[in-house]
Amino acid sequence: MIERTEPRRGADPQCLARLAVAAAAASFALLAGVAQGADGDTGAPPGTDRATLAYDGIPVAARALEPALAGSLAARDARPVGWTTAGGLVVATRFGETRQLHLVERAGGARRQITFGTAAVLDAAVSPDPVAVNLAIVSTDTADQARLSWLRLDRPEAQRPALGIQAEGAPLWSNDGHRVAIASNARDPASRDVVLTSPDEGAAPRLLVSGEGGDWEPLDWSPDDRKLLVLKHLSALEGHLYVVDVESGERREIDAGGAPAAVGAARFARDGQGVFLTSDRGGGSVRLWFVNFFTGERSALSAAGDGDVDALALSRDGRHVAYASNEAGTSRLHVLDWPSRQEAHAPRLPAGGVVSDLRFDPSGDRLAFAYASATTPRDAYVLEVADGRVEAWTHSEPGAVEPSQLVVPRLVEWPTFDRDAGGTRRIPALFYAPASPGPHPVVVLFADAPHAQFRPVFDPWVQYLVRVAGYVVVTPNLRGASGYGRDFAALDARTQRDAVVKDIGALLVWIGAQPECDRKRIAVAGTGYGGYLALAALANFGDRLRGAVDIAGISDLVGFLAEAAPENRAAWRAELGDERDPDTRAFLRRISPLTDADRINRPLLVVHGERDRAVPLRESTQLVNRLRARGAEVWLLTAGDEGHVWRRQTDRLAQAAVSAHFLEKVLKSPTPE
Repeated sequence: MIERTEPRRGADPQCLARLAVAAAAASFALLAGVAQGADGDTGAPPGTDRATLAYDGIPVAARALEPALAGSLAARDARPVGWTTAGGLVVATRFGETRQLHLVERAGGARRQITFGTAAVLDAAVSPDPVAVNLAIVSTDTADQARLSWLRLDRPEAQRPALGIQAEGAPLWSNDGHRVAIASNARDPASRDVVLTSPDEGAAPRLLVSGEGGDWEPLDWSPDDRKLLVLKHLSALEGHLYVVDVESGERREIDAGGAPAAVGAARFARDGQGVFLTSDRGGGSVRLWFVNFFTGERSALSAAGDGDVDALALSRDGRHVAYASNEAGTSRLHVLDWPSRQEAHAPRLPAGGVVSDLRFDPSGDRLAFAYASATTPRDAYVLEVADGRVEAWTHSEPGAVEPSQLVVPRLVEWPTFDRDAGGTRRIPALFYAPASPGPHPVVVLFADAPHAQFRPVFDPWVQYLVRVAGYVVVTPNLRGASGYGRDFAALDARTQRDAVVKDIGALLVWIGAQPECDRKRIAVAGTGYGGYLALAALANFGDRLRGAVDIAGISDLVGFLAEAAPENRAAWRAELGDERDPDTRAFLRRISPLTDADRINRPLLVVHGERDRAVPLRESTQLVNRLRARGAEVWLLTAGDEGHVWRRQTDRLAQAAVSAHFLEKVLKSPTPE
């Protein structure tokens, strides 16, 4: 599944999920995670246990590709969640239907499964208490909502739900291991509060920060557990950081003043002198700063030219600060010795990969992190800070494929319609091409959130499309994507939203000029916001396209904003505009694919989970009904027990089979007149 940075919040991947309509670390995973063939046009095949999958207008032959896809999409990955006090590493990975937690005791050691629920684990945190050894786990329920639960490593069968917690982010343990801070909308679906809770039996959550007026998230406890760093997120380009007194609730803003700035991760210095934070204050890239509590002085710890800082960790003793910088899509890992402010031994990592999920062990001598490249699945690695030595603690399989056959993308740029300071503006993309001579059919994949960024990490679906199906795959980072500085991220704001569609038009022209590409055989695909872009491309540039795959896409921006899940509505209005304003409403209506449905005259595959809270199912059904009313060819695949991100492996495989069959039909059939 293509990995990308989630919507831009400065740095912290958990913060970034706020504007994403998907909540997981799989970007276009919905195409690689989809449904299965059918017996006729509707309903599951006889003898299967997939009664919740509904196939409407989908040929029986769609199932035929599933066996060929099974091996390619069987790939696994792993990411570190945290260290136990005994020195083991808890990782999240999938060995069955859904992602669960496993314990690894040493480099290359066996993964011992410690959660066994049917719900997919989204995130978890390990308590620093050496006696209670509790895990705080966030997983999805059957209504596509996230819930908090508790688990003891020595009693995995006794996992129990936290009282009254509907989670909206990752759990954050206090330093003494007695409390957890977490964002929750249990009190008010339209608010993200910060609440404190405890694994003690019968412990009720306590409201610390009310979510009115913003989207709040806890980031770090002070060393004495008396204060909490909390982020108030207003938009992808504006956040405010506060220190909150845990007892009184009083709060004080940190690094205030000046123009709005994005704030991502933040950590208390262990000596109480200040805070480390990532921010794009002052413009340009997201940098790592230290802000002194007493003087207010800001010191830059990362260079302006290093690219956006998108991960941050601080050792428990305060000696080491680790961060990852995003440099043209790939990562560079840095570890600072804080007393001297000098870089420690440079980690020896393969070039061209992506680093995330930084986790220091209790001693501060080892740093766990996730690393992935275009040809290697994400795995958990450990850095020995003293000498820069790196070992892989997990070894995930890329599926039934010879690793040497995997395709490495190249970074390309194309000229778009407007200009920047350097002349004609150029937009970046990753370009995957088969080894055989072209021209090849082309699939353009759009990211699932406005500020998401495609990065060169292993994606079994993309590898299948290129290696097996023989397509060129292009993953563009359209204006607004993170990773290229604040100015680029702001280019799609509100009334500039239609400029993104113009970028797509320029991309299609550029593709037509590439010798590897067959300009008469191009399809587009996307999930969530990317589904909106695929539909908009089909409506505006249908003469250049053969079809589109829309997975949980937005067809009517006005209706979507009015009916979006309450916890997401404010963030989407900050991003797209407020549909309650008449002028904004008219603009959003004009650029909505539903408005231009009569101009969609190419085949369309629509996929949607019926329990999707991020994008209501109505966004798909209303478009399907409109198109079918005038005889358009539309395939519709729905899953009654899946949400926005399809998490069961069998459902994901089935969706991929339908998607692969649809793309084969539209891209390899005779060229239409």
